Amino acid sequence: MSRRQQILDIAAGLFAQKGFHGVSVAELGAACGISGPALYKHFASKDAMLAEMLVSISERLLAQGTARAGAAADPGAAIEALVEWHIEFSLSHRALIVVQDRDWSSLPDEARERVRSLQRDYVEVWARELRGFHAQLSADRARAMAHVAFGLLNSTPHSGLVPDDEMHDLLRSMALGALLEEPSGSRA
Repeated sequence: MSRRQQILDIAAGLFAQKGFHGVSVAELGAACGISGPALYKHFASKDAMLAEMLVSISERLLAQGTARAGAAADPGAAIEALVEWHIEFSLSHRALIVVQDRDWSSLPDEARERVRSLQRDYVEVWARELRGFHAQLSADRARAMAHVAFGLLNSTPHSGLVPDDEMHDLLRSMALGALLEEPSGSRA
């Protein structure tokens, strides 16, 4: 792992714990084992650190989701692959989920728009597979179903009351049950 990624991981943990504005550059540096000003060798600013953190994870979600859905044999298998990928992400990146939820408004405008664009594309990957599986599903309904699934899967920072292997199975069962069952009112 690169030093830059180590810093981002430490920052994500601190931001999740105290909030973006609750963490000073000096505190970030100390947690990373360097002086606060030495962080500027790696990032232009604390804002740039937050931007890279959230843009890069949005890029990764989209790239992996697209790849896994594309490798699936059919839409049902693609939905299973997307759910599995998102569970892997949510169980291993709880801090980033908290930072995304709480500190979204602290992102610089350009980064916020980039994250929004990547998230819309990620939703479309899910919606395309849901529409392939449920023939009568409208595009808006498919997008809504994807967002509902994200809400469930991204609950891990708050709902992780059981060990991760049990949580994985619970999330998988609940998400696939919701996504693969014929939704009521799903006409185009």
